[in-house]
Amino acid sequence: MTEKDPPPPTPGIAEDRPDPWQVCMTLTTPVSGSDVLHRNNVTLSGNPTGRPIVFVHGFGCSQEMWHAVTPHFEADHRVVLIDLVGAGGSDVTAYDPVKYDSLHGYADDILEIMAALDLRDAVYVGHSVAATIGVLAETTDASRFGALVLVAPSPRYIDDDEYRGGFERADIEGLLDALDANYFGWSQTMAPLIMGNAERPDLGRQLTDSFCTVDPEIARHFARVTFLSDNRRDLSAVRTRTLVLQCSDDVIAPATVGRYVHEQISTSRLVQLAATGHCPNLSAPDELTQAITEFIR
Repeated sequence: MTEKDPPPPTPGIAEDRPDPWQVCMTLTTPVSGSDVLHRNNVTLSGNPTGRPIVFVHGFGCSQEMWHAVTPHFEADHRVVLIDLVGAGGSDVTAYDPVKYDSLHGYADDILEIMAALDLRDAVYVGHSVAATIGVLAETTDASRFGALVLVAPSPRYIDDDEYRGGFERADIEGLLDALDANYFGWSQTMAPLIMGNAERPDLGRQLTDSFCTVDPEIARHFARVTFLSDNRRDLSAVRTRTLVLQCSDDVIAPATVGRYVHEQISTSRLVQLAATGHCPNLSAPDELTQAITEFIR
């Protein structure tokens, strides 16, 4: 686990907010569960006595995807950033193809991290596949969760009877075949499409660069687990208060999916964001921050 150095000023974020770094301590000695925290490159910032808020990234990304969001929460919250195993600064030697052949493996990691930090009443913010990972963690042990925020979630990407996930099976199989054949080429093509916001090509480049930092073998495996999973039945078991955030013009998780997730989680609220594309944490961090803040305050 590391304590972050103060980030550079982020456009659109007021620089006169309280400085949370003044209340943070740098941990230089091992803590309980340190192996777990090292495995997932857990980073803490913000108010150590504040309500914990946990941010988890999606496929091909890392905790850096939240760089324009987390500063808004550091004055009042204990901010916890996580790299899923195989991504970012995580310990890639901990990647176990058997354990991570299901999203439950990642959910178990989340619960281990929350236990190691003794988090209570935590706000869990999961983007894309990490939204489903949060659902699985909460339905396994809801005792540490106070709220779920599901950003652009999808419990199943493939259409099934009346369910519209956004893709035919042949589409997903073609996507995975292309990824297997040339991961870096696939990333350069797909990342800008996933990001959307064609008028802001810098965003597509950011996501492409992120995709290209992931080990191709791990990315191939995680992509299959992500795009072939079906976790629709898990949604109805959620008991924690939940915010479902649906983006506009999202090619990965269309509006029909957001409505489905909301309908299946009895404790949920659905908010349609003006943000376009699949990654509002990069394209519309202020709108995303406002939606989360209004829900948890």
